[in-house]
Amino acid sequence: MRDGEKEDLIRLTVAPYIQKATALIGVPRKVGGNQFRHMMATFAILLDYHYTGHVLLKASLIHDLFEDVPETNRDSIARVDHDGHKVVILVDEVTRRTDETKIAYLEKILKYGSQDAKILKVADRISNLTDLHLDVIIHNKMASYLDQSMEYIYPMAEEVNHLMAIEIKDLVDRRRMYLESWEQ
Repeated sequence: MRDGEKEDLIRLTVAPYIQKATALIGVPRKVGGNQFRHMMATFAILLDYHYTGHVLLKASLIHDLFEDVPETNRDSIARVDHDGHKVVILVDEVTRRTDETKIAYLEKILKYGSQDAKILKVADRISNLTDLHLDVIIHNKMASYLDQSMEYIYPMAEEVNHLMAIEIKDLVDRRRMYLESWEQ
């Protein structure tokens, strides 16, 4: 751990956010598993890259909650603790609206997203790419997802954290190798 990270983490209270995230245990992912584990993986990715900002880490634990459980009471999350209001704002920023295409959503974050929204979106995509396997997703959909990752997520990563950009590119390159070997 870097200087100050230990102290930041000692002061971090995430139990109420983990409890809110348990609503995602029953929500399946297309790649297998459930959304709760994806929230935890995204949190761990941020820690791995030395992010210790409390709002960012708390938001990572519920970043898909509003999208996957639309009846979630945002006010109850805003009242969880002194960071609650800021957590809700960040989660709202990375939540795709029902009337928004995936491309429009990604373009919006790339062009207008806050620094934390971009960091969270990149960590989210690292988790998604890590879980992306040919045995659970069709070839064309994976190819499109990889292209989308390079067109929108990679530039975000380059902007916020070069090491995350390297991981995005590496994950995309490896998944493309799987696609090529699958085709042969």
